[in-house]
Amino acid sequence: MDSGSRKIYHVHGFDSRQYLEHYLSDKPDMAFGDDTLKFPIENLTNIFTRGHIKGDVLIDLSTGSFVHHLYAACEFFQHIIVLKASDGCIMELKRWLDSRTGAFDWSHVTKLHVEIQGNSDQFQDKEEKVRSAIPHVVKCDLEKENMTDPIVLPPADCIISAVLLDVVCKDQDDYRRYLRKFSGLLKPGGHMILIGGFGTTYYTVGKEKFQALTYDEDFVRKALVGEGFVLDSFVTKKRTAVSDLTDYKDLIFVAAHKEKV
Repeated sequence: MDSGSRKIYHVHGFDSRQYLEHYLSDKPDMAFGDDTLKFPIENLTNIFTRGHIKGDVLIDLSTGSFVHHLYAACEFFQHIIVLKASDGCIMELKRWLDSRTGAFDWSHVTKLHVEIQGNSDQFQDKEEKVRSAIPHVVKCDLEKENMTDPIVLPPADCIISAVLLDVVCKDQDDYRRYLRKFSGLLKPGGHMILIGGFGTTYYTVGKEKFQALTYDEDFVRKALVGEGFVLDSFVTKKRTAVSDLTDYKDLIFVAAHKEKV
């Protein structure tokens, strides 16, 4: 399949459960544990426990229906508002939020979080803390000026965007455009956390191959500064996963704050 025939995340959609099974499960053949689970969890835990990123509202704009990146955040924000572009991802996430039969099992992530935090007595109530911190999962249209029209969101203290910019952008101009739109949801001085991958051209869900944007560290730095952000943390990690499901070369974790004007 050539790049011109690859599917686009927010246009074609994908099987959200299969995406979780491929990249975020605890199955023995899941090759991405150190990259997609441990790397973001460790960095999010580290950045939040520093104490300067906190507040009332966190907005999550991320791919699929995963929640592992929100475990650390729930300790530092009163409300987490999750935006999703597809009904399938919303249904999958709500199945877990409502503790329904057949929901994806995130207990391996709960275990990993409490191990990283060194507080094993939190295991029993960690998932409930995450659930209670997410009052709303909102359908969004990334192309609208107000992505959640007719709902107007409160200004956010922080935005987390995990992998989404990698999979919705066809080129670097798109990346800057979406970054500007996401920035518009922040309060002055608010924080942006980006998680993604360098050198990616595709990712696979089931038998379907999807496009991904190829970019590098220099581009991300310049894009954030160009939109009025000050970089606070920029961490990269070489790929360790052995799999042909996707071809990223490195992972990135970026925390920045929006300059007050």
